[in-house]
Amino acid sequence: MINLKNITKQYEINKNNIVTALDDISLNFKEGELIVLKGASGSGKSTILSLIAGLTKPTNGEVIVDNKRISKLPDNFASLYRREHIGFIFQKYNLIPTLSVTDNILVPLIPMNISEELMQTKLDIAMIKFNIDHKKDAIVRNLSGGEQQRVAIARAWVNDPKIIIADEPTANLDEKLSLEFIDVLKQMKASNKTIIVATHDPLFFNLDFIDKIIEVYNGKIVG
Repeated sequence: MINLKNITKQYEINKNNIVTALDDISLNFKEGELIVLKGASGSGKSTILSLIAGLTKPTNGEVIVDNKRISKLPDNFASLYRREHIGFIFQKYNLIPTLSVTDNILVPLIPMNISEELMQTKLDIAMIKFNIDHKKDAIVRNLSGGEQQRVAIARAWVNDPKIIIADEPTANLDEKLSLEFIDVLKQMKASNKTIIVATHDPLFFNLDFIDKIIEVYNGKIVG
């Protein structure tokens, strides 16, 4: 379903300073797999997620998702691809703190031009599924860290994407909340989503429902 072919990604800091985030890597993910990208901060994990989500383009190589060359899409088509296929759970949640839980979760549905009735149905399903419906009218900045993450998960899920991407999802959580997120992850996998998690949290490395653990080090795949 997801194919990264000979990907190199470089960032030009200035004329004399080019940073290579990924160095000629190739990866294949099947539909319905749960993949963990393991590695320290700065290893290249987040860059892989950004390429799959169409948030950035490779310097060299191709990203193919569902037989579409995502790496070649113009920006407006890349936005459409993300809206229709990707749910992204950001490390710092990227919620709008002054809006309610309901309004934050609705954000991905606004450009979809669907009826208010269908929008409400999708919203209700997402809030109930991730146990945040009791906070639907609360302002996000007043929520706990665990509650904010549930809002972020519901927002990523609400448009029923094929692919869920999570970047360091437990970095801001204590162990209890991290284990709760892992339970949510197992629940999402049961819905046949393709899930890719970038993390250096050891809680993820011995789970029996993970399909692959891929280690990234200095822009290379090492395990």
